[in-house]
Amino acid sequence: MRLKATFLLLLLILPLALANLSVSFYRRSCPKAESIVQAAVRRRLARDKSITAALLRMHFHDCFVRGCDASILIDSTRKRPSEKDAGPNLTVRGYELIDEAKKALEATCPSRVSCADIIALATRDAVFLSGGPFYGVPTGRRDGLVSSPDEVNLPGPTLSVSQAFQSFRTKNMTMDDMVTLLGAHTVGVAHCSFFLDRIIGSDPTMDRGLRNKLNAICGAANGSNPDPTAFLDQGTPLTFDNQFFKQIGLRRGVMKIDQELANDRLSRRTVSGFAANPTLFRTRFAQAMVKMGNIQVLEGRAGEIRKNCRVFNPSRRV
Repeated sequence: MRLKATFLLLLLILPLALANLSVSFYRRSCPKAESIVQAAVRRRLARDKSITAALLRMHFHDCFVRGCDASILIDSTRKRPSEKDAGPNLTVRGYELIDEAKKALEATCPSRVSCADIIALATRDAVFLSGGPFYGVPTGRRDGLVSSPDEVNLPGPTLSVSQAFQSFRTKNMTMDDMVTLLGAHTVGVAHCSFFLDRIIGSDPTMDRGLRNKLNAICGAANGSNPDPTAFLDQGTPLTFDNQFFKQIGLRRGVMKIDQELANDRLSRRTVSGFAANPTLFRTRFAQAMVKMGNIQVLEGRAGEIRKNCRVFNPSRRV
């Protein structure tokens, strides 16, 4: 009953449709679409709890380049590199999960469900199954026809809060949206190369105990693992909750941008609010994810519905 109540509450506070997207888009054309995607996510989560962070990153990297059009899923070829070749995307993973869901959907309702919608639905399900909110995902996106590494320009982990916000503002996202979405780091990891400078330089904004812990992790690099990873949430790294905000309030932010959220006057009030009120964070995160999922979407006759998420349909290849 509690889950149902939470779901109904979120339906009331979230718009049922954004642009021409709708939470009931596949009700007639593919009524089992959402359950098929969720089943694939459940199977993957059973053996890999870190997939939630991977999907959140994939969804963000897709939406912030050309909009939420699944352009990040296209495989590169010798003649035509894709977004996957861009530096920020080289460590994006989870593509095989999207493939699995797409294969099942094509068997049930061919050429109906877009790869862009699969990413959005799979991310929502992973968040929910990891302890986060369940929210209605407006669907009806179409898949893009262009994927180029030259167009990938994403905010990096060494930026200041105001610098990072410039990227979000161009997508009509607010400062509150940015802080909320970075709360996804509660289930995230980062390679040592992204924060090593803070350890070497003894960054005074980092808790000494955390610095020693990270130093040990990064010092264990070897030939088979030259760039180890560390959890961004030192409290409950595999559970989607508000612990990330509590951690950065204690100077336990791993990446520079994470810690600066708690220190910068532009964002610290929101951080404090989320640290004190987990329900507020869950509600705002659901809203921000729906808003992000509406960035520059293709609808109607624009784009296509790919048969294989990794390649453009032959007749529409650009």
